[in-house]
Amino acid sequence: MYHQFSDNKQVKTVSSFSELITTNFQGEANAICWERNLDGDFFEIVSQLELKDNITEITIDDLQQLNLSEKGNLARKIIINDMNYLTDFGAMPSLNLLKKYERDDEFDFISTDVYSFHVDRSSISTDTYLCTYYGAASDIIPNNEVEQKILIPEIRTELKKLHHDANEDFESFLKDNFFDLHYQPKPDAQPLNLGLGNLWRLAVDHPNQNVLPCVHRAPKENDNEYRLLLIC
Repeated sequence: MYHQFSDNKQVKTVSSFSELITTNFQGEANAICWERNLDGDFFEIVSQLELKDNITEITIDDLQQLNLSEKGNLARKIIINDMNYLTDFGAMPSLNLLKKYERDDEFDFISTDVYSFHVDRSSISTDTYLCTYYGAASDIIPNNEVEQKILIPEIRTELKKLHHDANEDFESFLKDNFFDLHYQPKPDAQPLNLGLGNLWRLAVDHPNQNVLPCVHRAPKENDNEYRLLLIC
């Protein structure tokens, strides 16, 4: 087992799925990693799947219909096991073949797409789970190395120009339009790449959360390469 993340204060590492779901977030640690060095040919799976639009959800039935080598079959078993682990736990995992996400280019002073560092928010107690099997992997970043975009003076000034509804206060406007979920890295910030094959659990902003939510972003995709991503 690798221990790439064990010295990082933001990350707790575990060695099984049961540990992943039962280990508590604590202090600065708002990301838990089941750190794995997976065997198997995940590229073989990606090369046989059909992309529809920019994102295609892949089912277990889709995987089972692929004609794979021994290494490809091993990769398929790993993915199906992960999906079953999460489903049995009560989550709703989605396996995505991904070319790119939609970009937010409406405003030139703020971006609110998934390529921007952001946190997830929920009205109920939940966590975000994700694993990249192939392609570029996501990044996380410590909360003390980012600044909330809505607090940056020049961005806040521009956002106030967009606020036209006299019946809605400005802070509600920011929250209702998800501007408050996005963060700007500080100059010396050091994002951490989540790597391939690791199954992650990230803290979400919800009413019962006892740590800061995990700030993360989708990566810029590699040229001419799809991602295979499990997320819920």
